[in-house]
Amino acid sequence: MKYRIMLVWAFLLTSGCLYAQNNDGSYRRSSLYSLMINHEDQQFSRQIKEAFVKIPIPEKFNNHELSVKILSMGEKLKGASSNKENEDVTTFLQRNLVASRLVGKWFNRDVETGACDMELIKERGLYNASEYDRIMAEKSSRSTALLMDAGEDLIGNTFVLVNDIRYVDKSGVGTAIGVGLKVLGAVAGAVTGNADMVDLGNSYGDLAATYKGFKVKINTFLYRLVWDESTAAIFYKDQYSAKPDKSKRQNFENARGSYMLRYVGKVESSGKATSFMGIKEDKPELMVRKACQRALDENIASLQHGFEEFRVKSPLASVEPITAFVGMKEGITEDSQFEVLEVIEKDMGVREYKRVGIIKPAKNMIWDNRYLADEEGTIEASLGHTTFKKVSGGDFYPGMLIREIEK
Repeated sequence: MKYRIMLVWAFLLTSGCLYAQNNDGSYRRSSLYSLMINHEDQQFSRQIKEAFVKIPIPEKFNNHELSVKILSMGEKLKGASSNKENEDVTTFLQRNLVASRLVGKWFNRDVETGACDMELIKERGLYNASEYDRIMAEKSSRSTALLMDAGEDLIGNTFVLVNDIRYVDKSGVGTAIGVGLKVLGAVAGAVTGNADMVDLGNSYGDLAATYKGFKVKINTFLYRLVWDESTAAIFYKDQYSAKPDKSKRQNFENARGSYMLRYVGKVESSGKATSFMGIKEDKPELMVRKACQRALDENIASLQHGFEEFRVKSPLASVEPITAFVGMKEGITEDSQFEVLEVIEKDMGVREYKRVGIIKPAKNMIWDNRYLADEEGTIEASLGHTTFKKVSGGDFYPGMLIREIEK
């Protein structure tokens, strides 16, 4: 028997189902780990690095970050312009056992004792915690189905972005502003006796001197964690333990190299100049942040358009009119189309998504939700959401999920 579960935006139905009864419109998200390659020999290397670490994981993903965010590289990445898998990037990920570290984070694995738990699985899977524990204790076909569901829809949707960021210097305008900031830095340093103020003034002055032409190009390489039936079976049988276990701890350590990341594809941002309208000239760090974040968002949107497995789902915020909190940041245009999905839970607790209709953005109603868009003062930045019109389908409900499709 099948019964339908509607994820309501304002609240979720309080029932005995396996999905968490949150009141925040929660839904299952893919998980993401994003890191950058920093070229120490390039201009503004430090500023770009500082800007990147402040860029948050997009809200449509779960944050699955590890401790390493920056890869320093003294020379240009070999073959960065090719769409093929990059040997330097893949080798780094393999050498540093990133795949196994992602798995360990999923199970809150204690590196000292090997003890694991399922708390993150339950939280991100929106399972009712007590009901989940009860079914898992049965060690029946129902518990096996739950583990498969969690693996397929959660762990198997863990992605890694490696971003090769390069500054593009094609302008020499704004020199007077740069000189002015350098002078301010020197004055501040003399007054306070703080040499760092002089360095800061020089750094920001250099940046402001080229701010009108400041832009970056980002090559983004996308990988996906391999979590198939055989990998999961070995992990649960030989490496998972809810309490300290020396043998299983060592089994995991020995198997670290067997966990893999599969290369999905690569895109490059356009490198187009970013508008810095509304940003004060004494805030060049915001210029760097905006240029980097806009380029990175562009790449994430391009990857979602180009690779179906990386596409994310978002809930409908309302249906009269039809709205959702997605927009230009996600690369939406008037030609975009989205399928509307109804969440269905089967007898064994496995979740499926059934298409019930298609929608597309209404003309001139696409929200500009890009970083610092409000400062540009456009009408689109003030919309607060994107409004859609129905192409096909029956009744929609708030909380139904939408996912972009090819026309």
